[in-house]
Amino acid sequence: MENILLVEDDLNLIDGLEYSIRKNGFNIDVARTVKEALSLYEDRRYDLLVLDLTLPDGTGFEICKKVRLTSTVPIIFLTASDEEVNIVMGLDIGGDDYIIKPFKLNELISRIKALLRRANAFQGEASVVSSNDITIEFLNNRALKNGEILELTVAEYKLLSLLMKNSNMILTREIILNKLWDGDGDFIDDNTLSVYIRRLRCKIEKDPNHPKMILTVRGIGYKWNVVR
Repeated sequence: MENILLVEDDLNLIDGLEYSIRKNGFNIDVARTVKEALSLYEDRRYDLLVLDLTLPDGTGFEICKKVRLTSTVPIIFLTASDEEVNIVMGLDIGGDDYIIKPFKLNELISRIKALLRRANAFQGEASVVSSNDITIEFLNNRALKNGEILELTVAEYKLLSLLMKNSNMILTREIILNKLWDGDGDFIDDNTLSVYIRRLRCKIEKDPNHPKMILTVRGIGYKWNVVR
């Protein structure tokens, strides 16, 4: 049975969330503060974290940053804010999904199950992928260019990994959004995805304005081009 850590300080939400998560076959621990959450996380192994953004002694971002120093455990953010800056920040520091309050409990359960399926599937993938002088070491959660570590945000790393694992295949924008963030992509529009693509190109392409590796397929999506 998979273990979930719920970090939420709203008593009106906790009972319903806890009941629904248990009903769907998961073990769950509940923390109401950053301090309590980090204490629980250090003492027990969790398969997924659900983090409220605003907490009495800090934010869910703080918990995510601490966890991402040592773990790739799936993380979902809960927040009443739908501002794009918070969404981008959450994804950049390592969030896997983002759900806006108010939400339906069934929607959260679906997101949880999708993230856990993806995490379990990842265990059977190759540990290293390499092309165009770019290498991704999945076990070390890092990407290198000509042997030098690339300074990527978590979201940029995920995007590069997805593209390289599907070399020479056209990935639609919808596929990219759903694969990376396991939702309908409602909170990430085309402009946001374009920003990630542009930032990634600036870090790996010799001439970002004339990319050779990350190609735009006009009207469809993007493709990782293996340069011969």
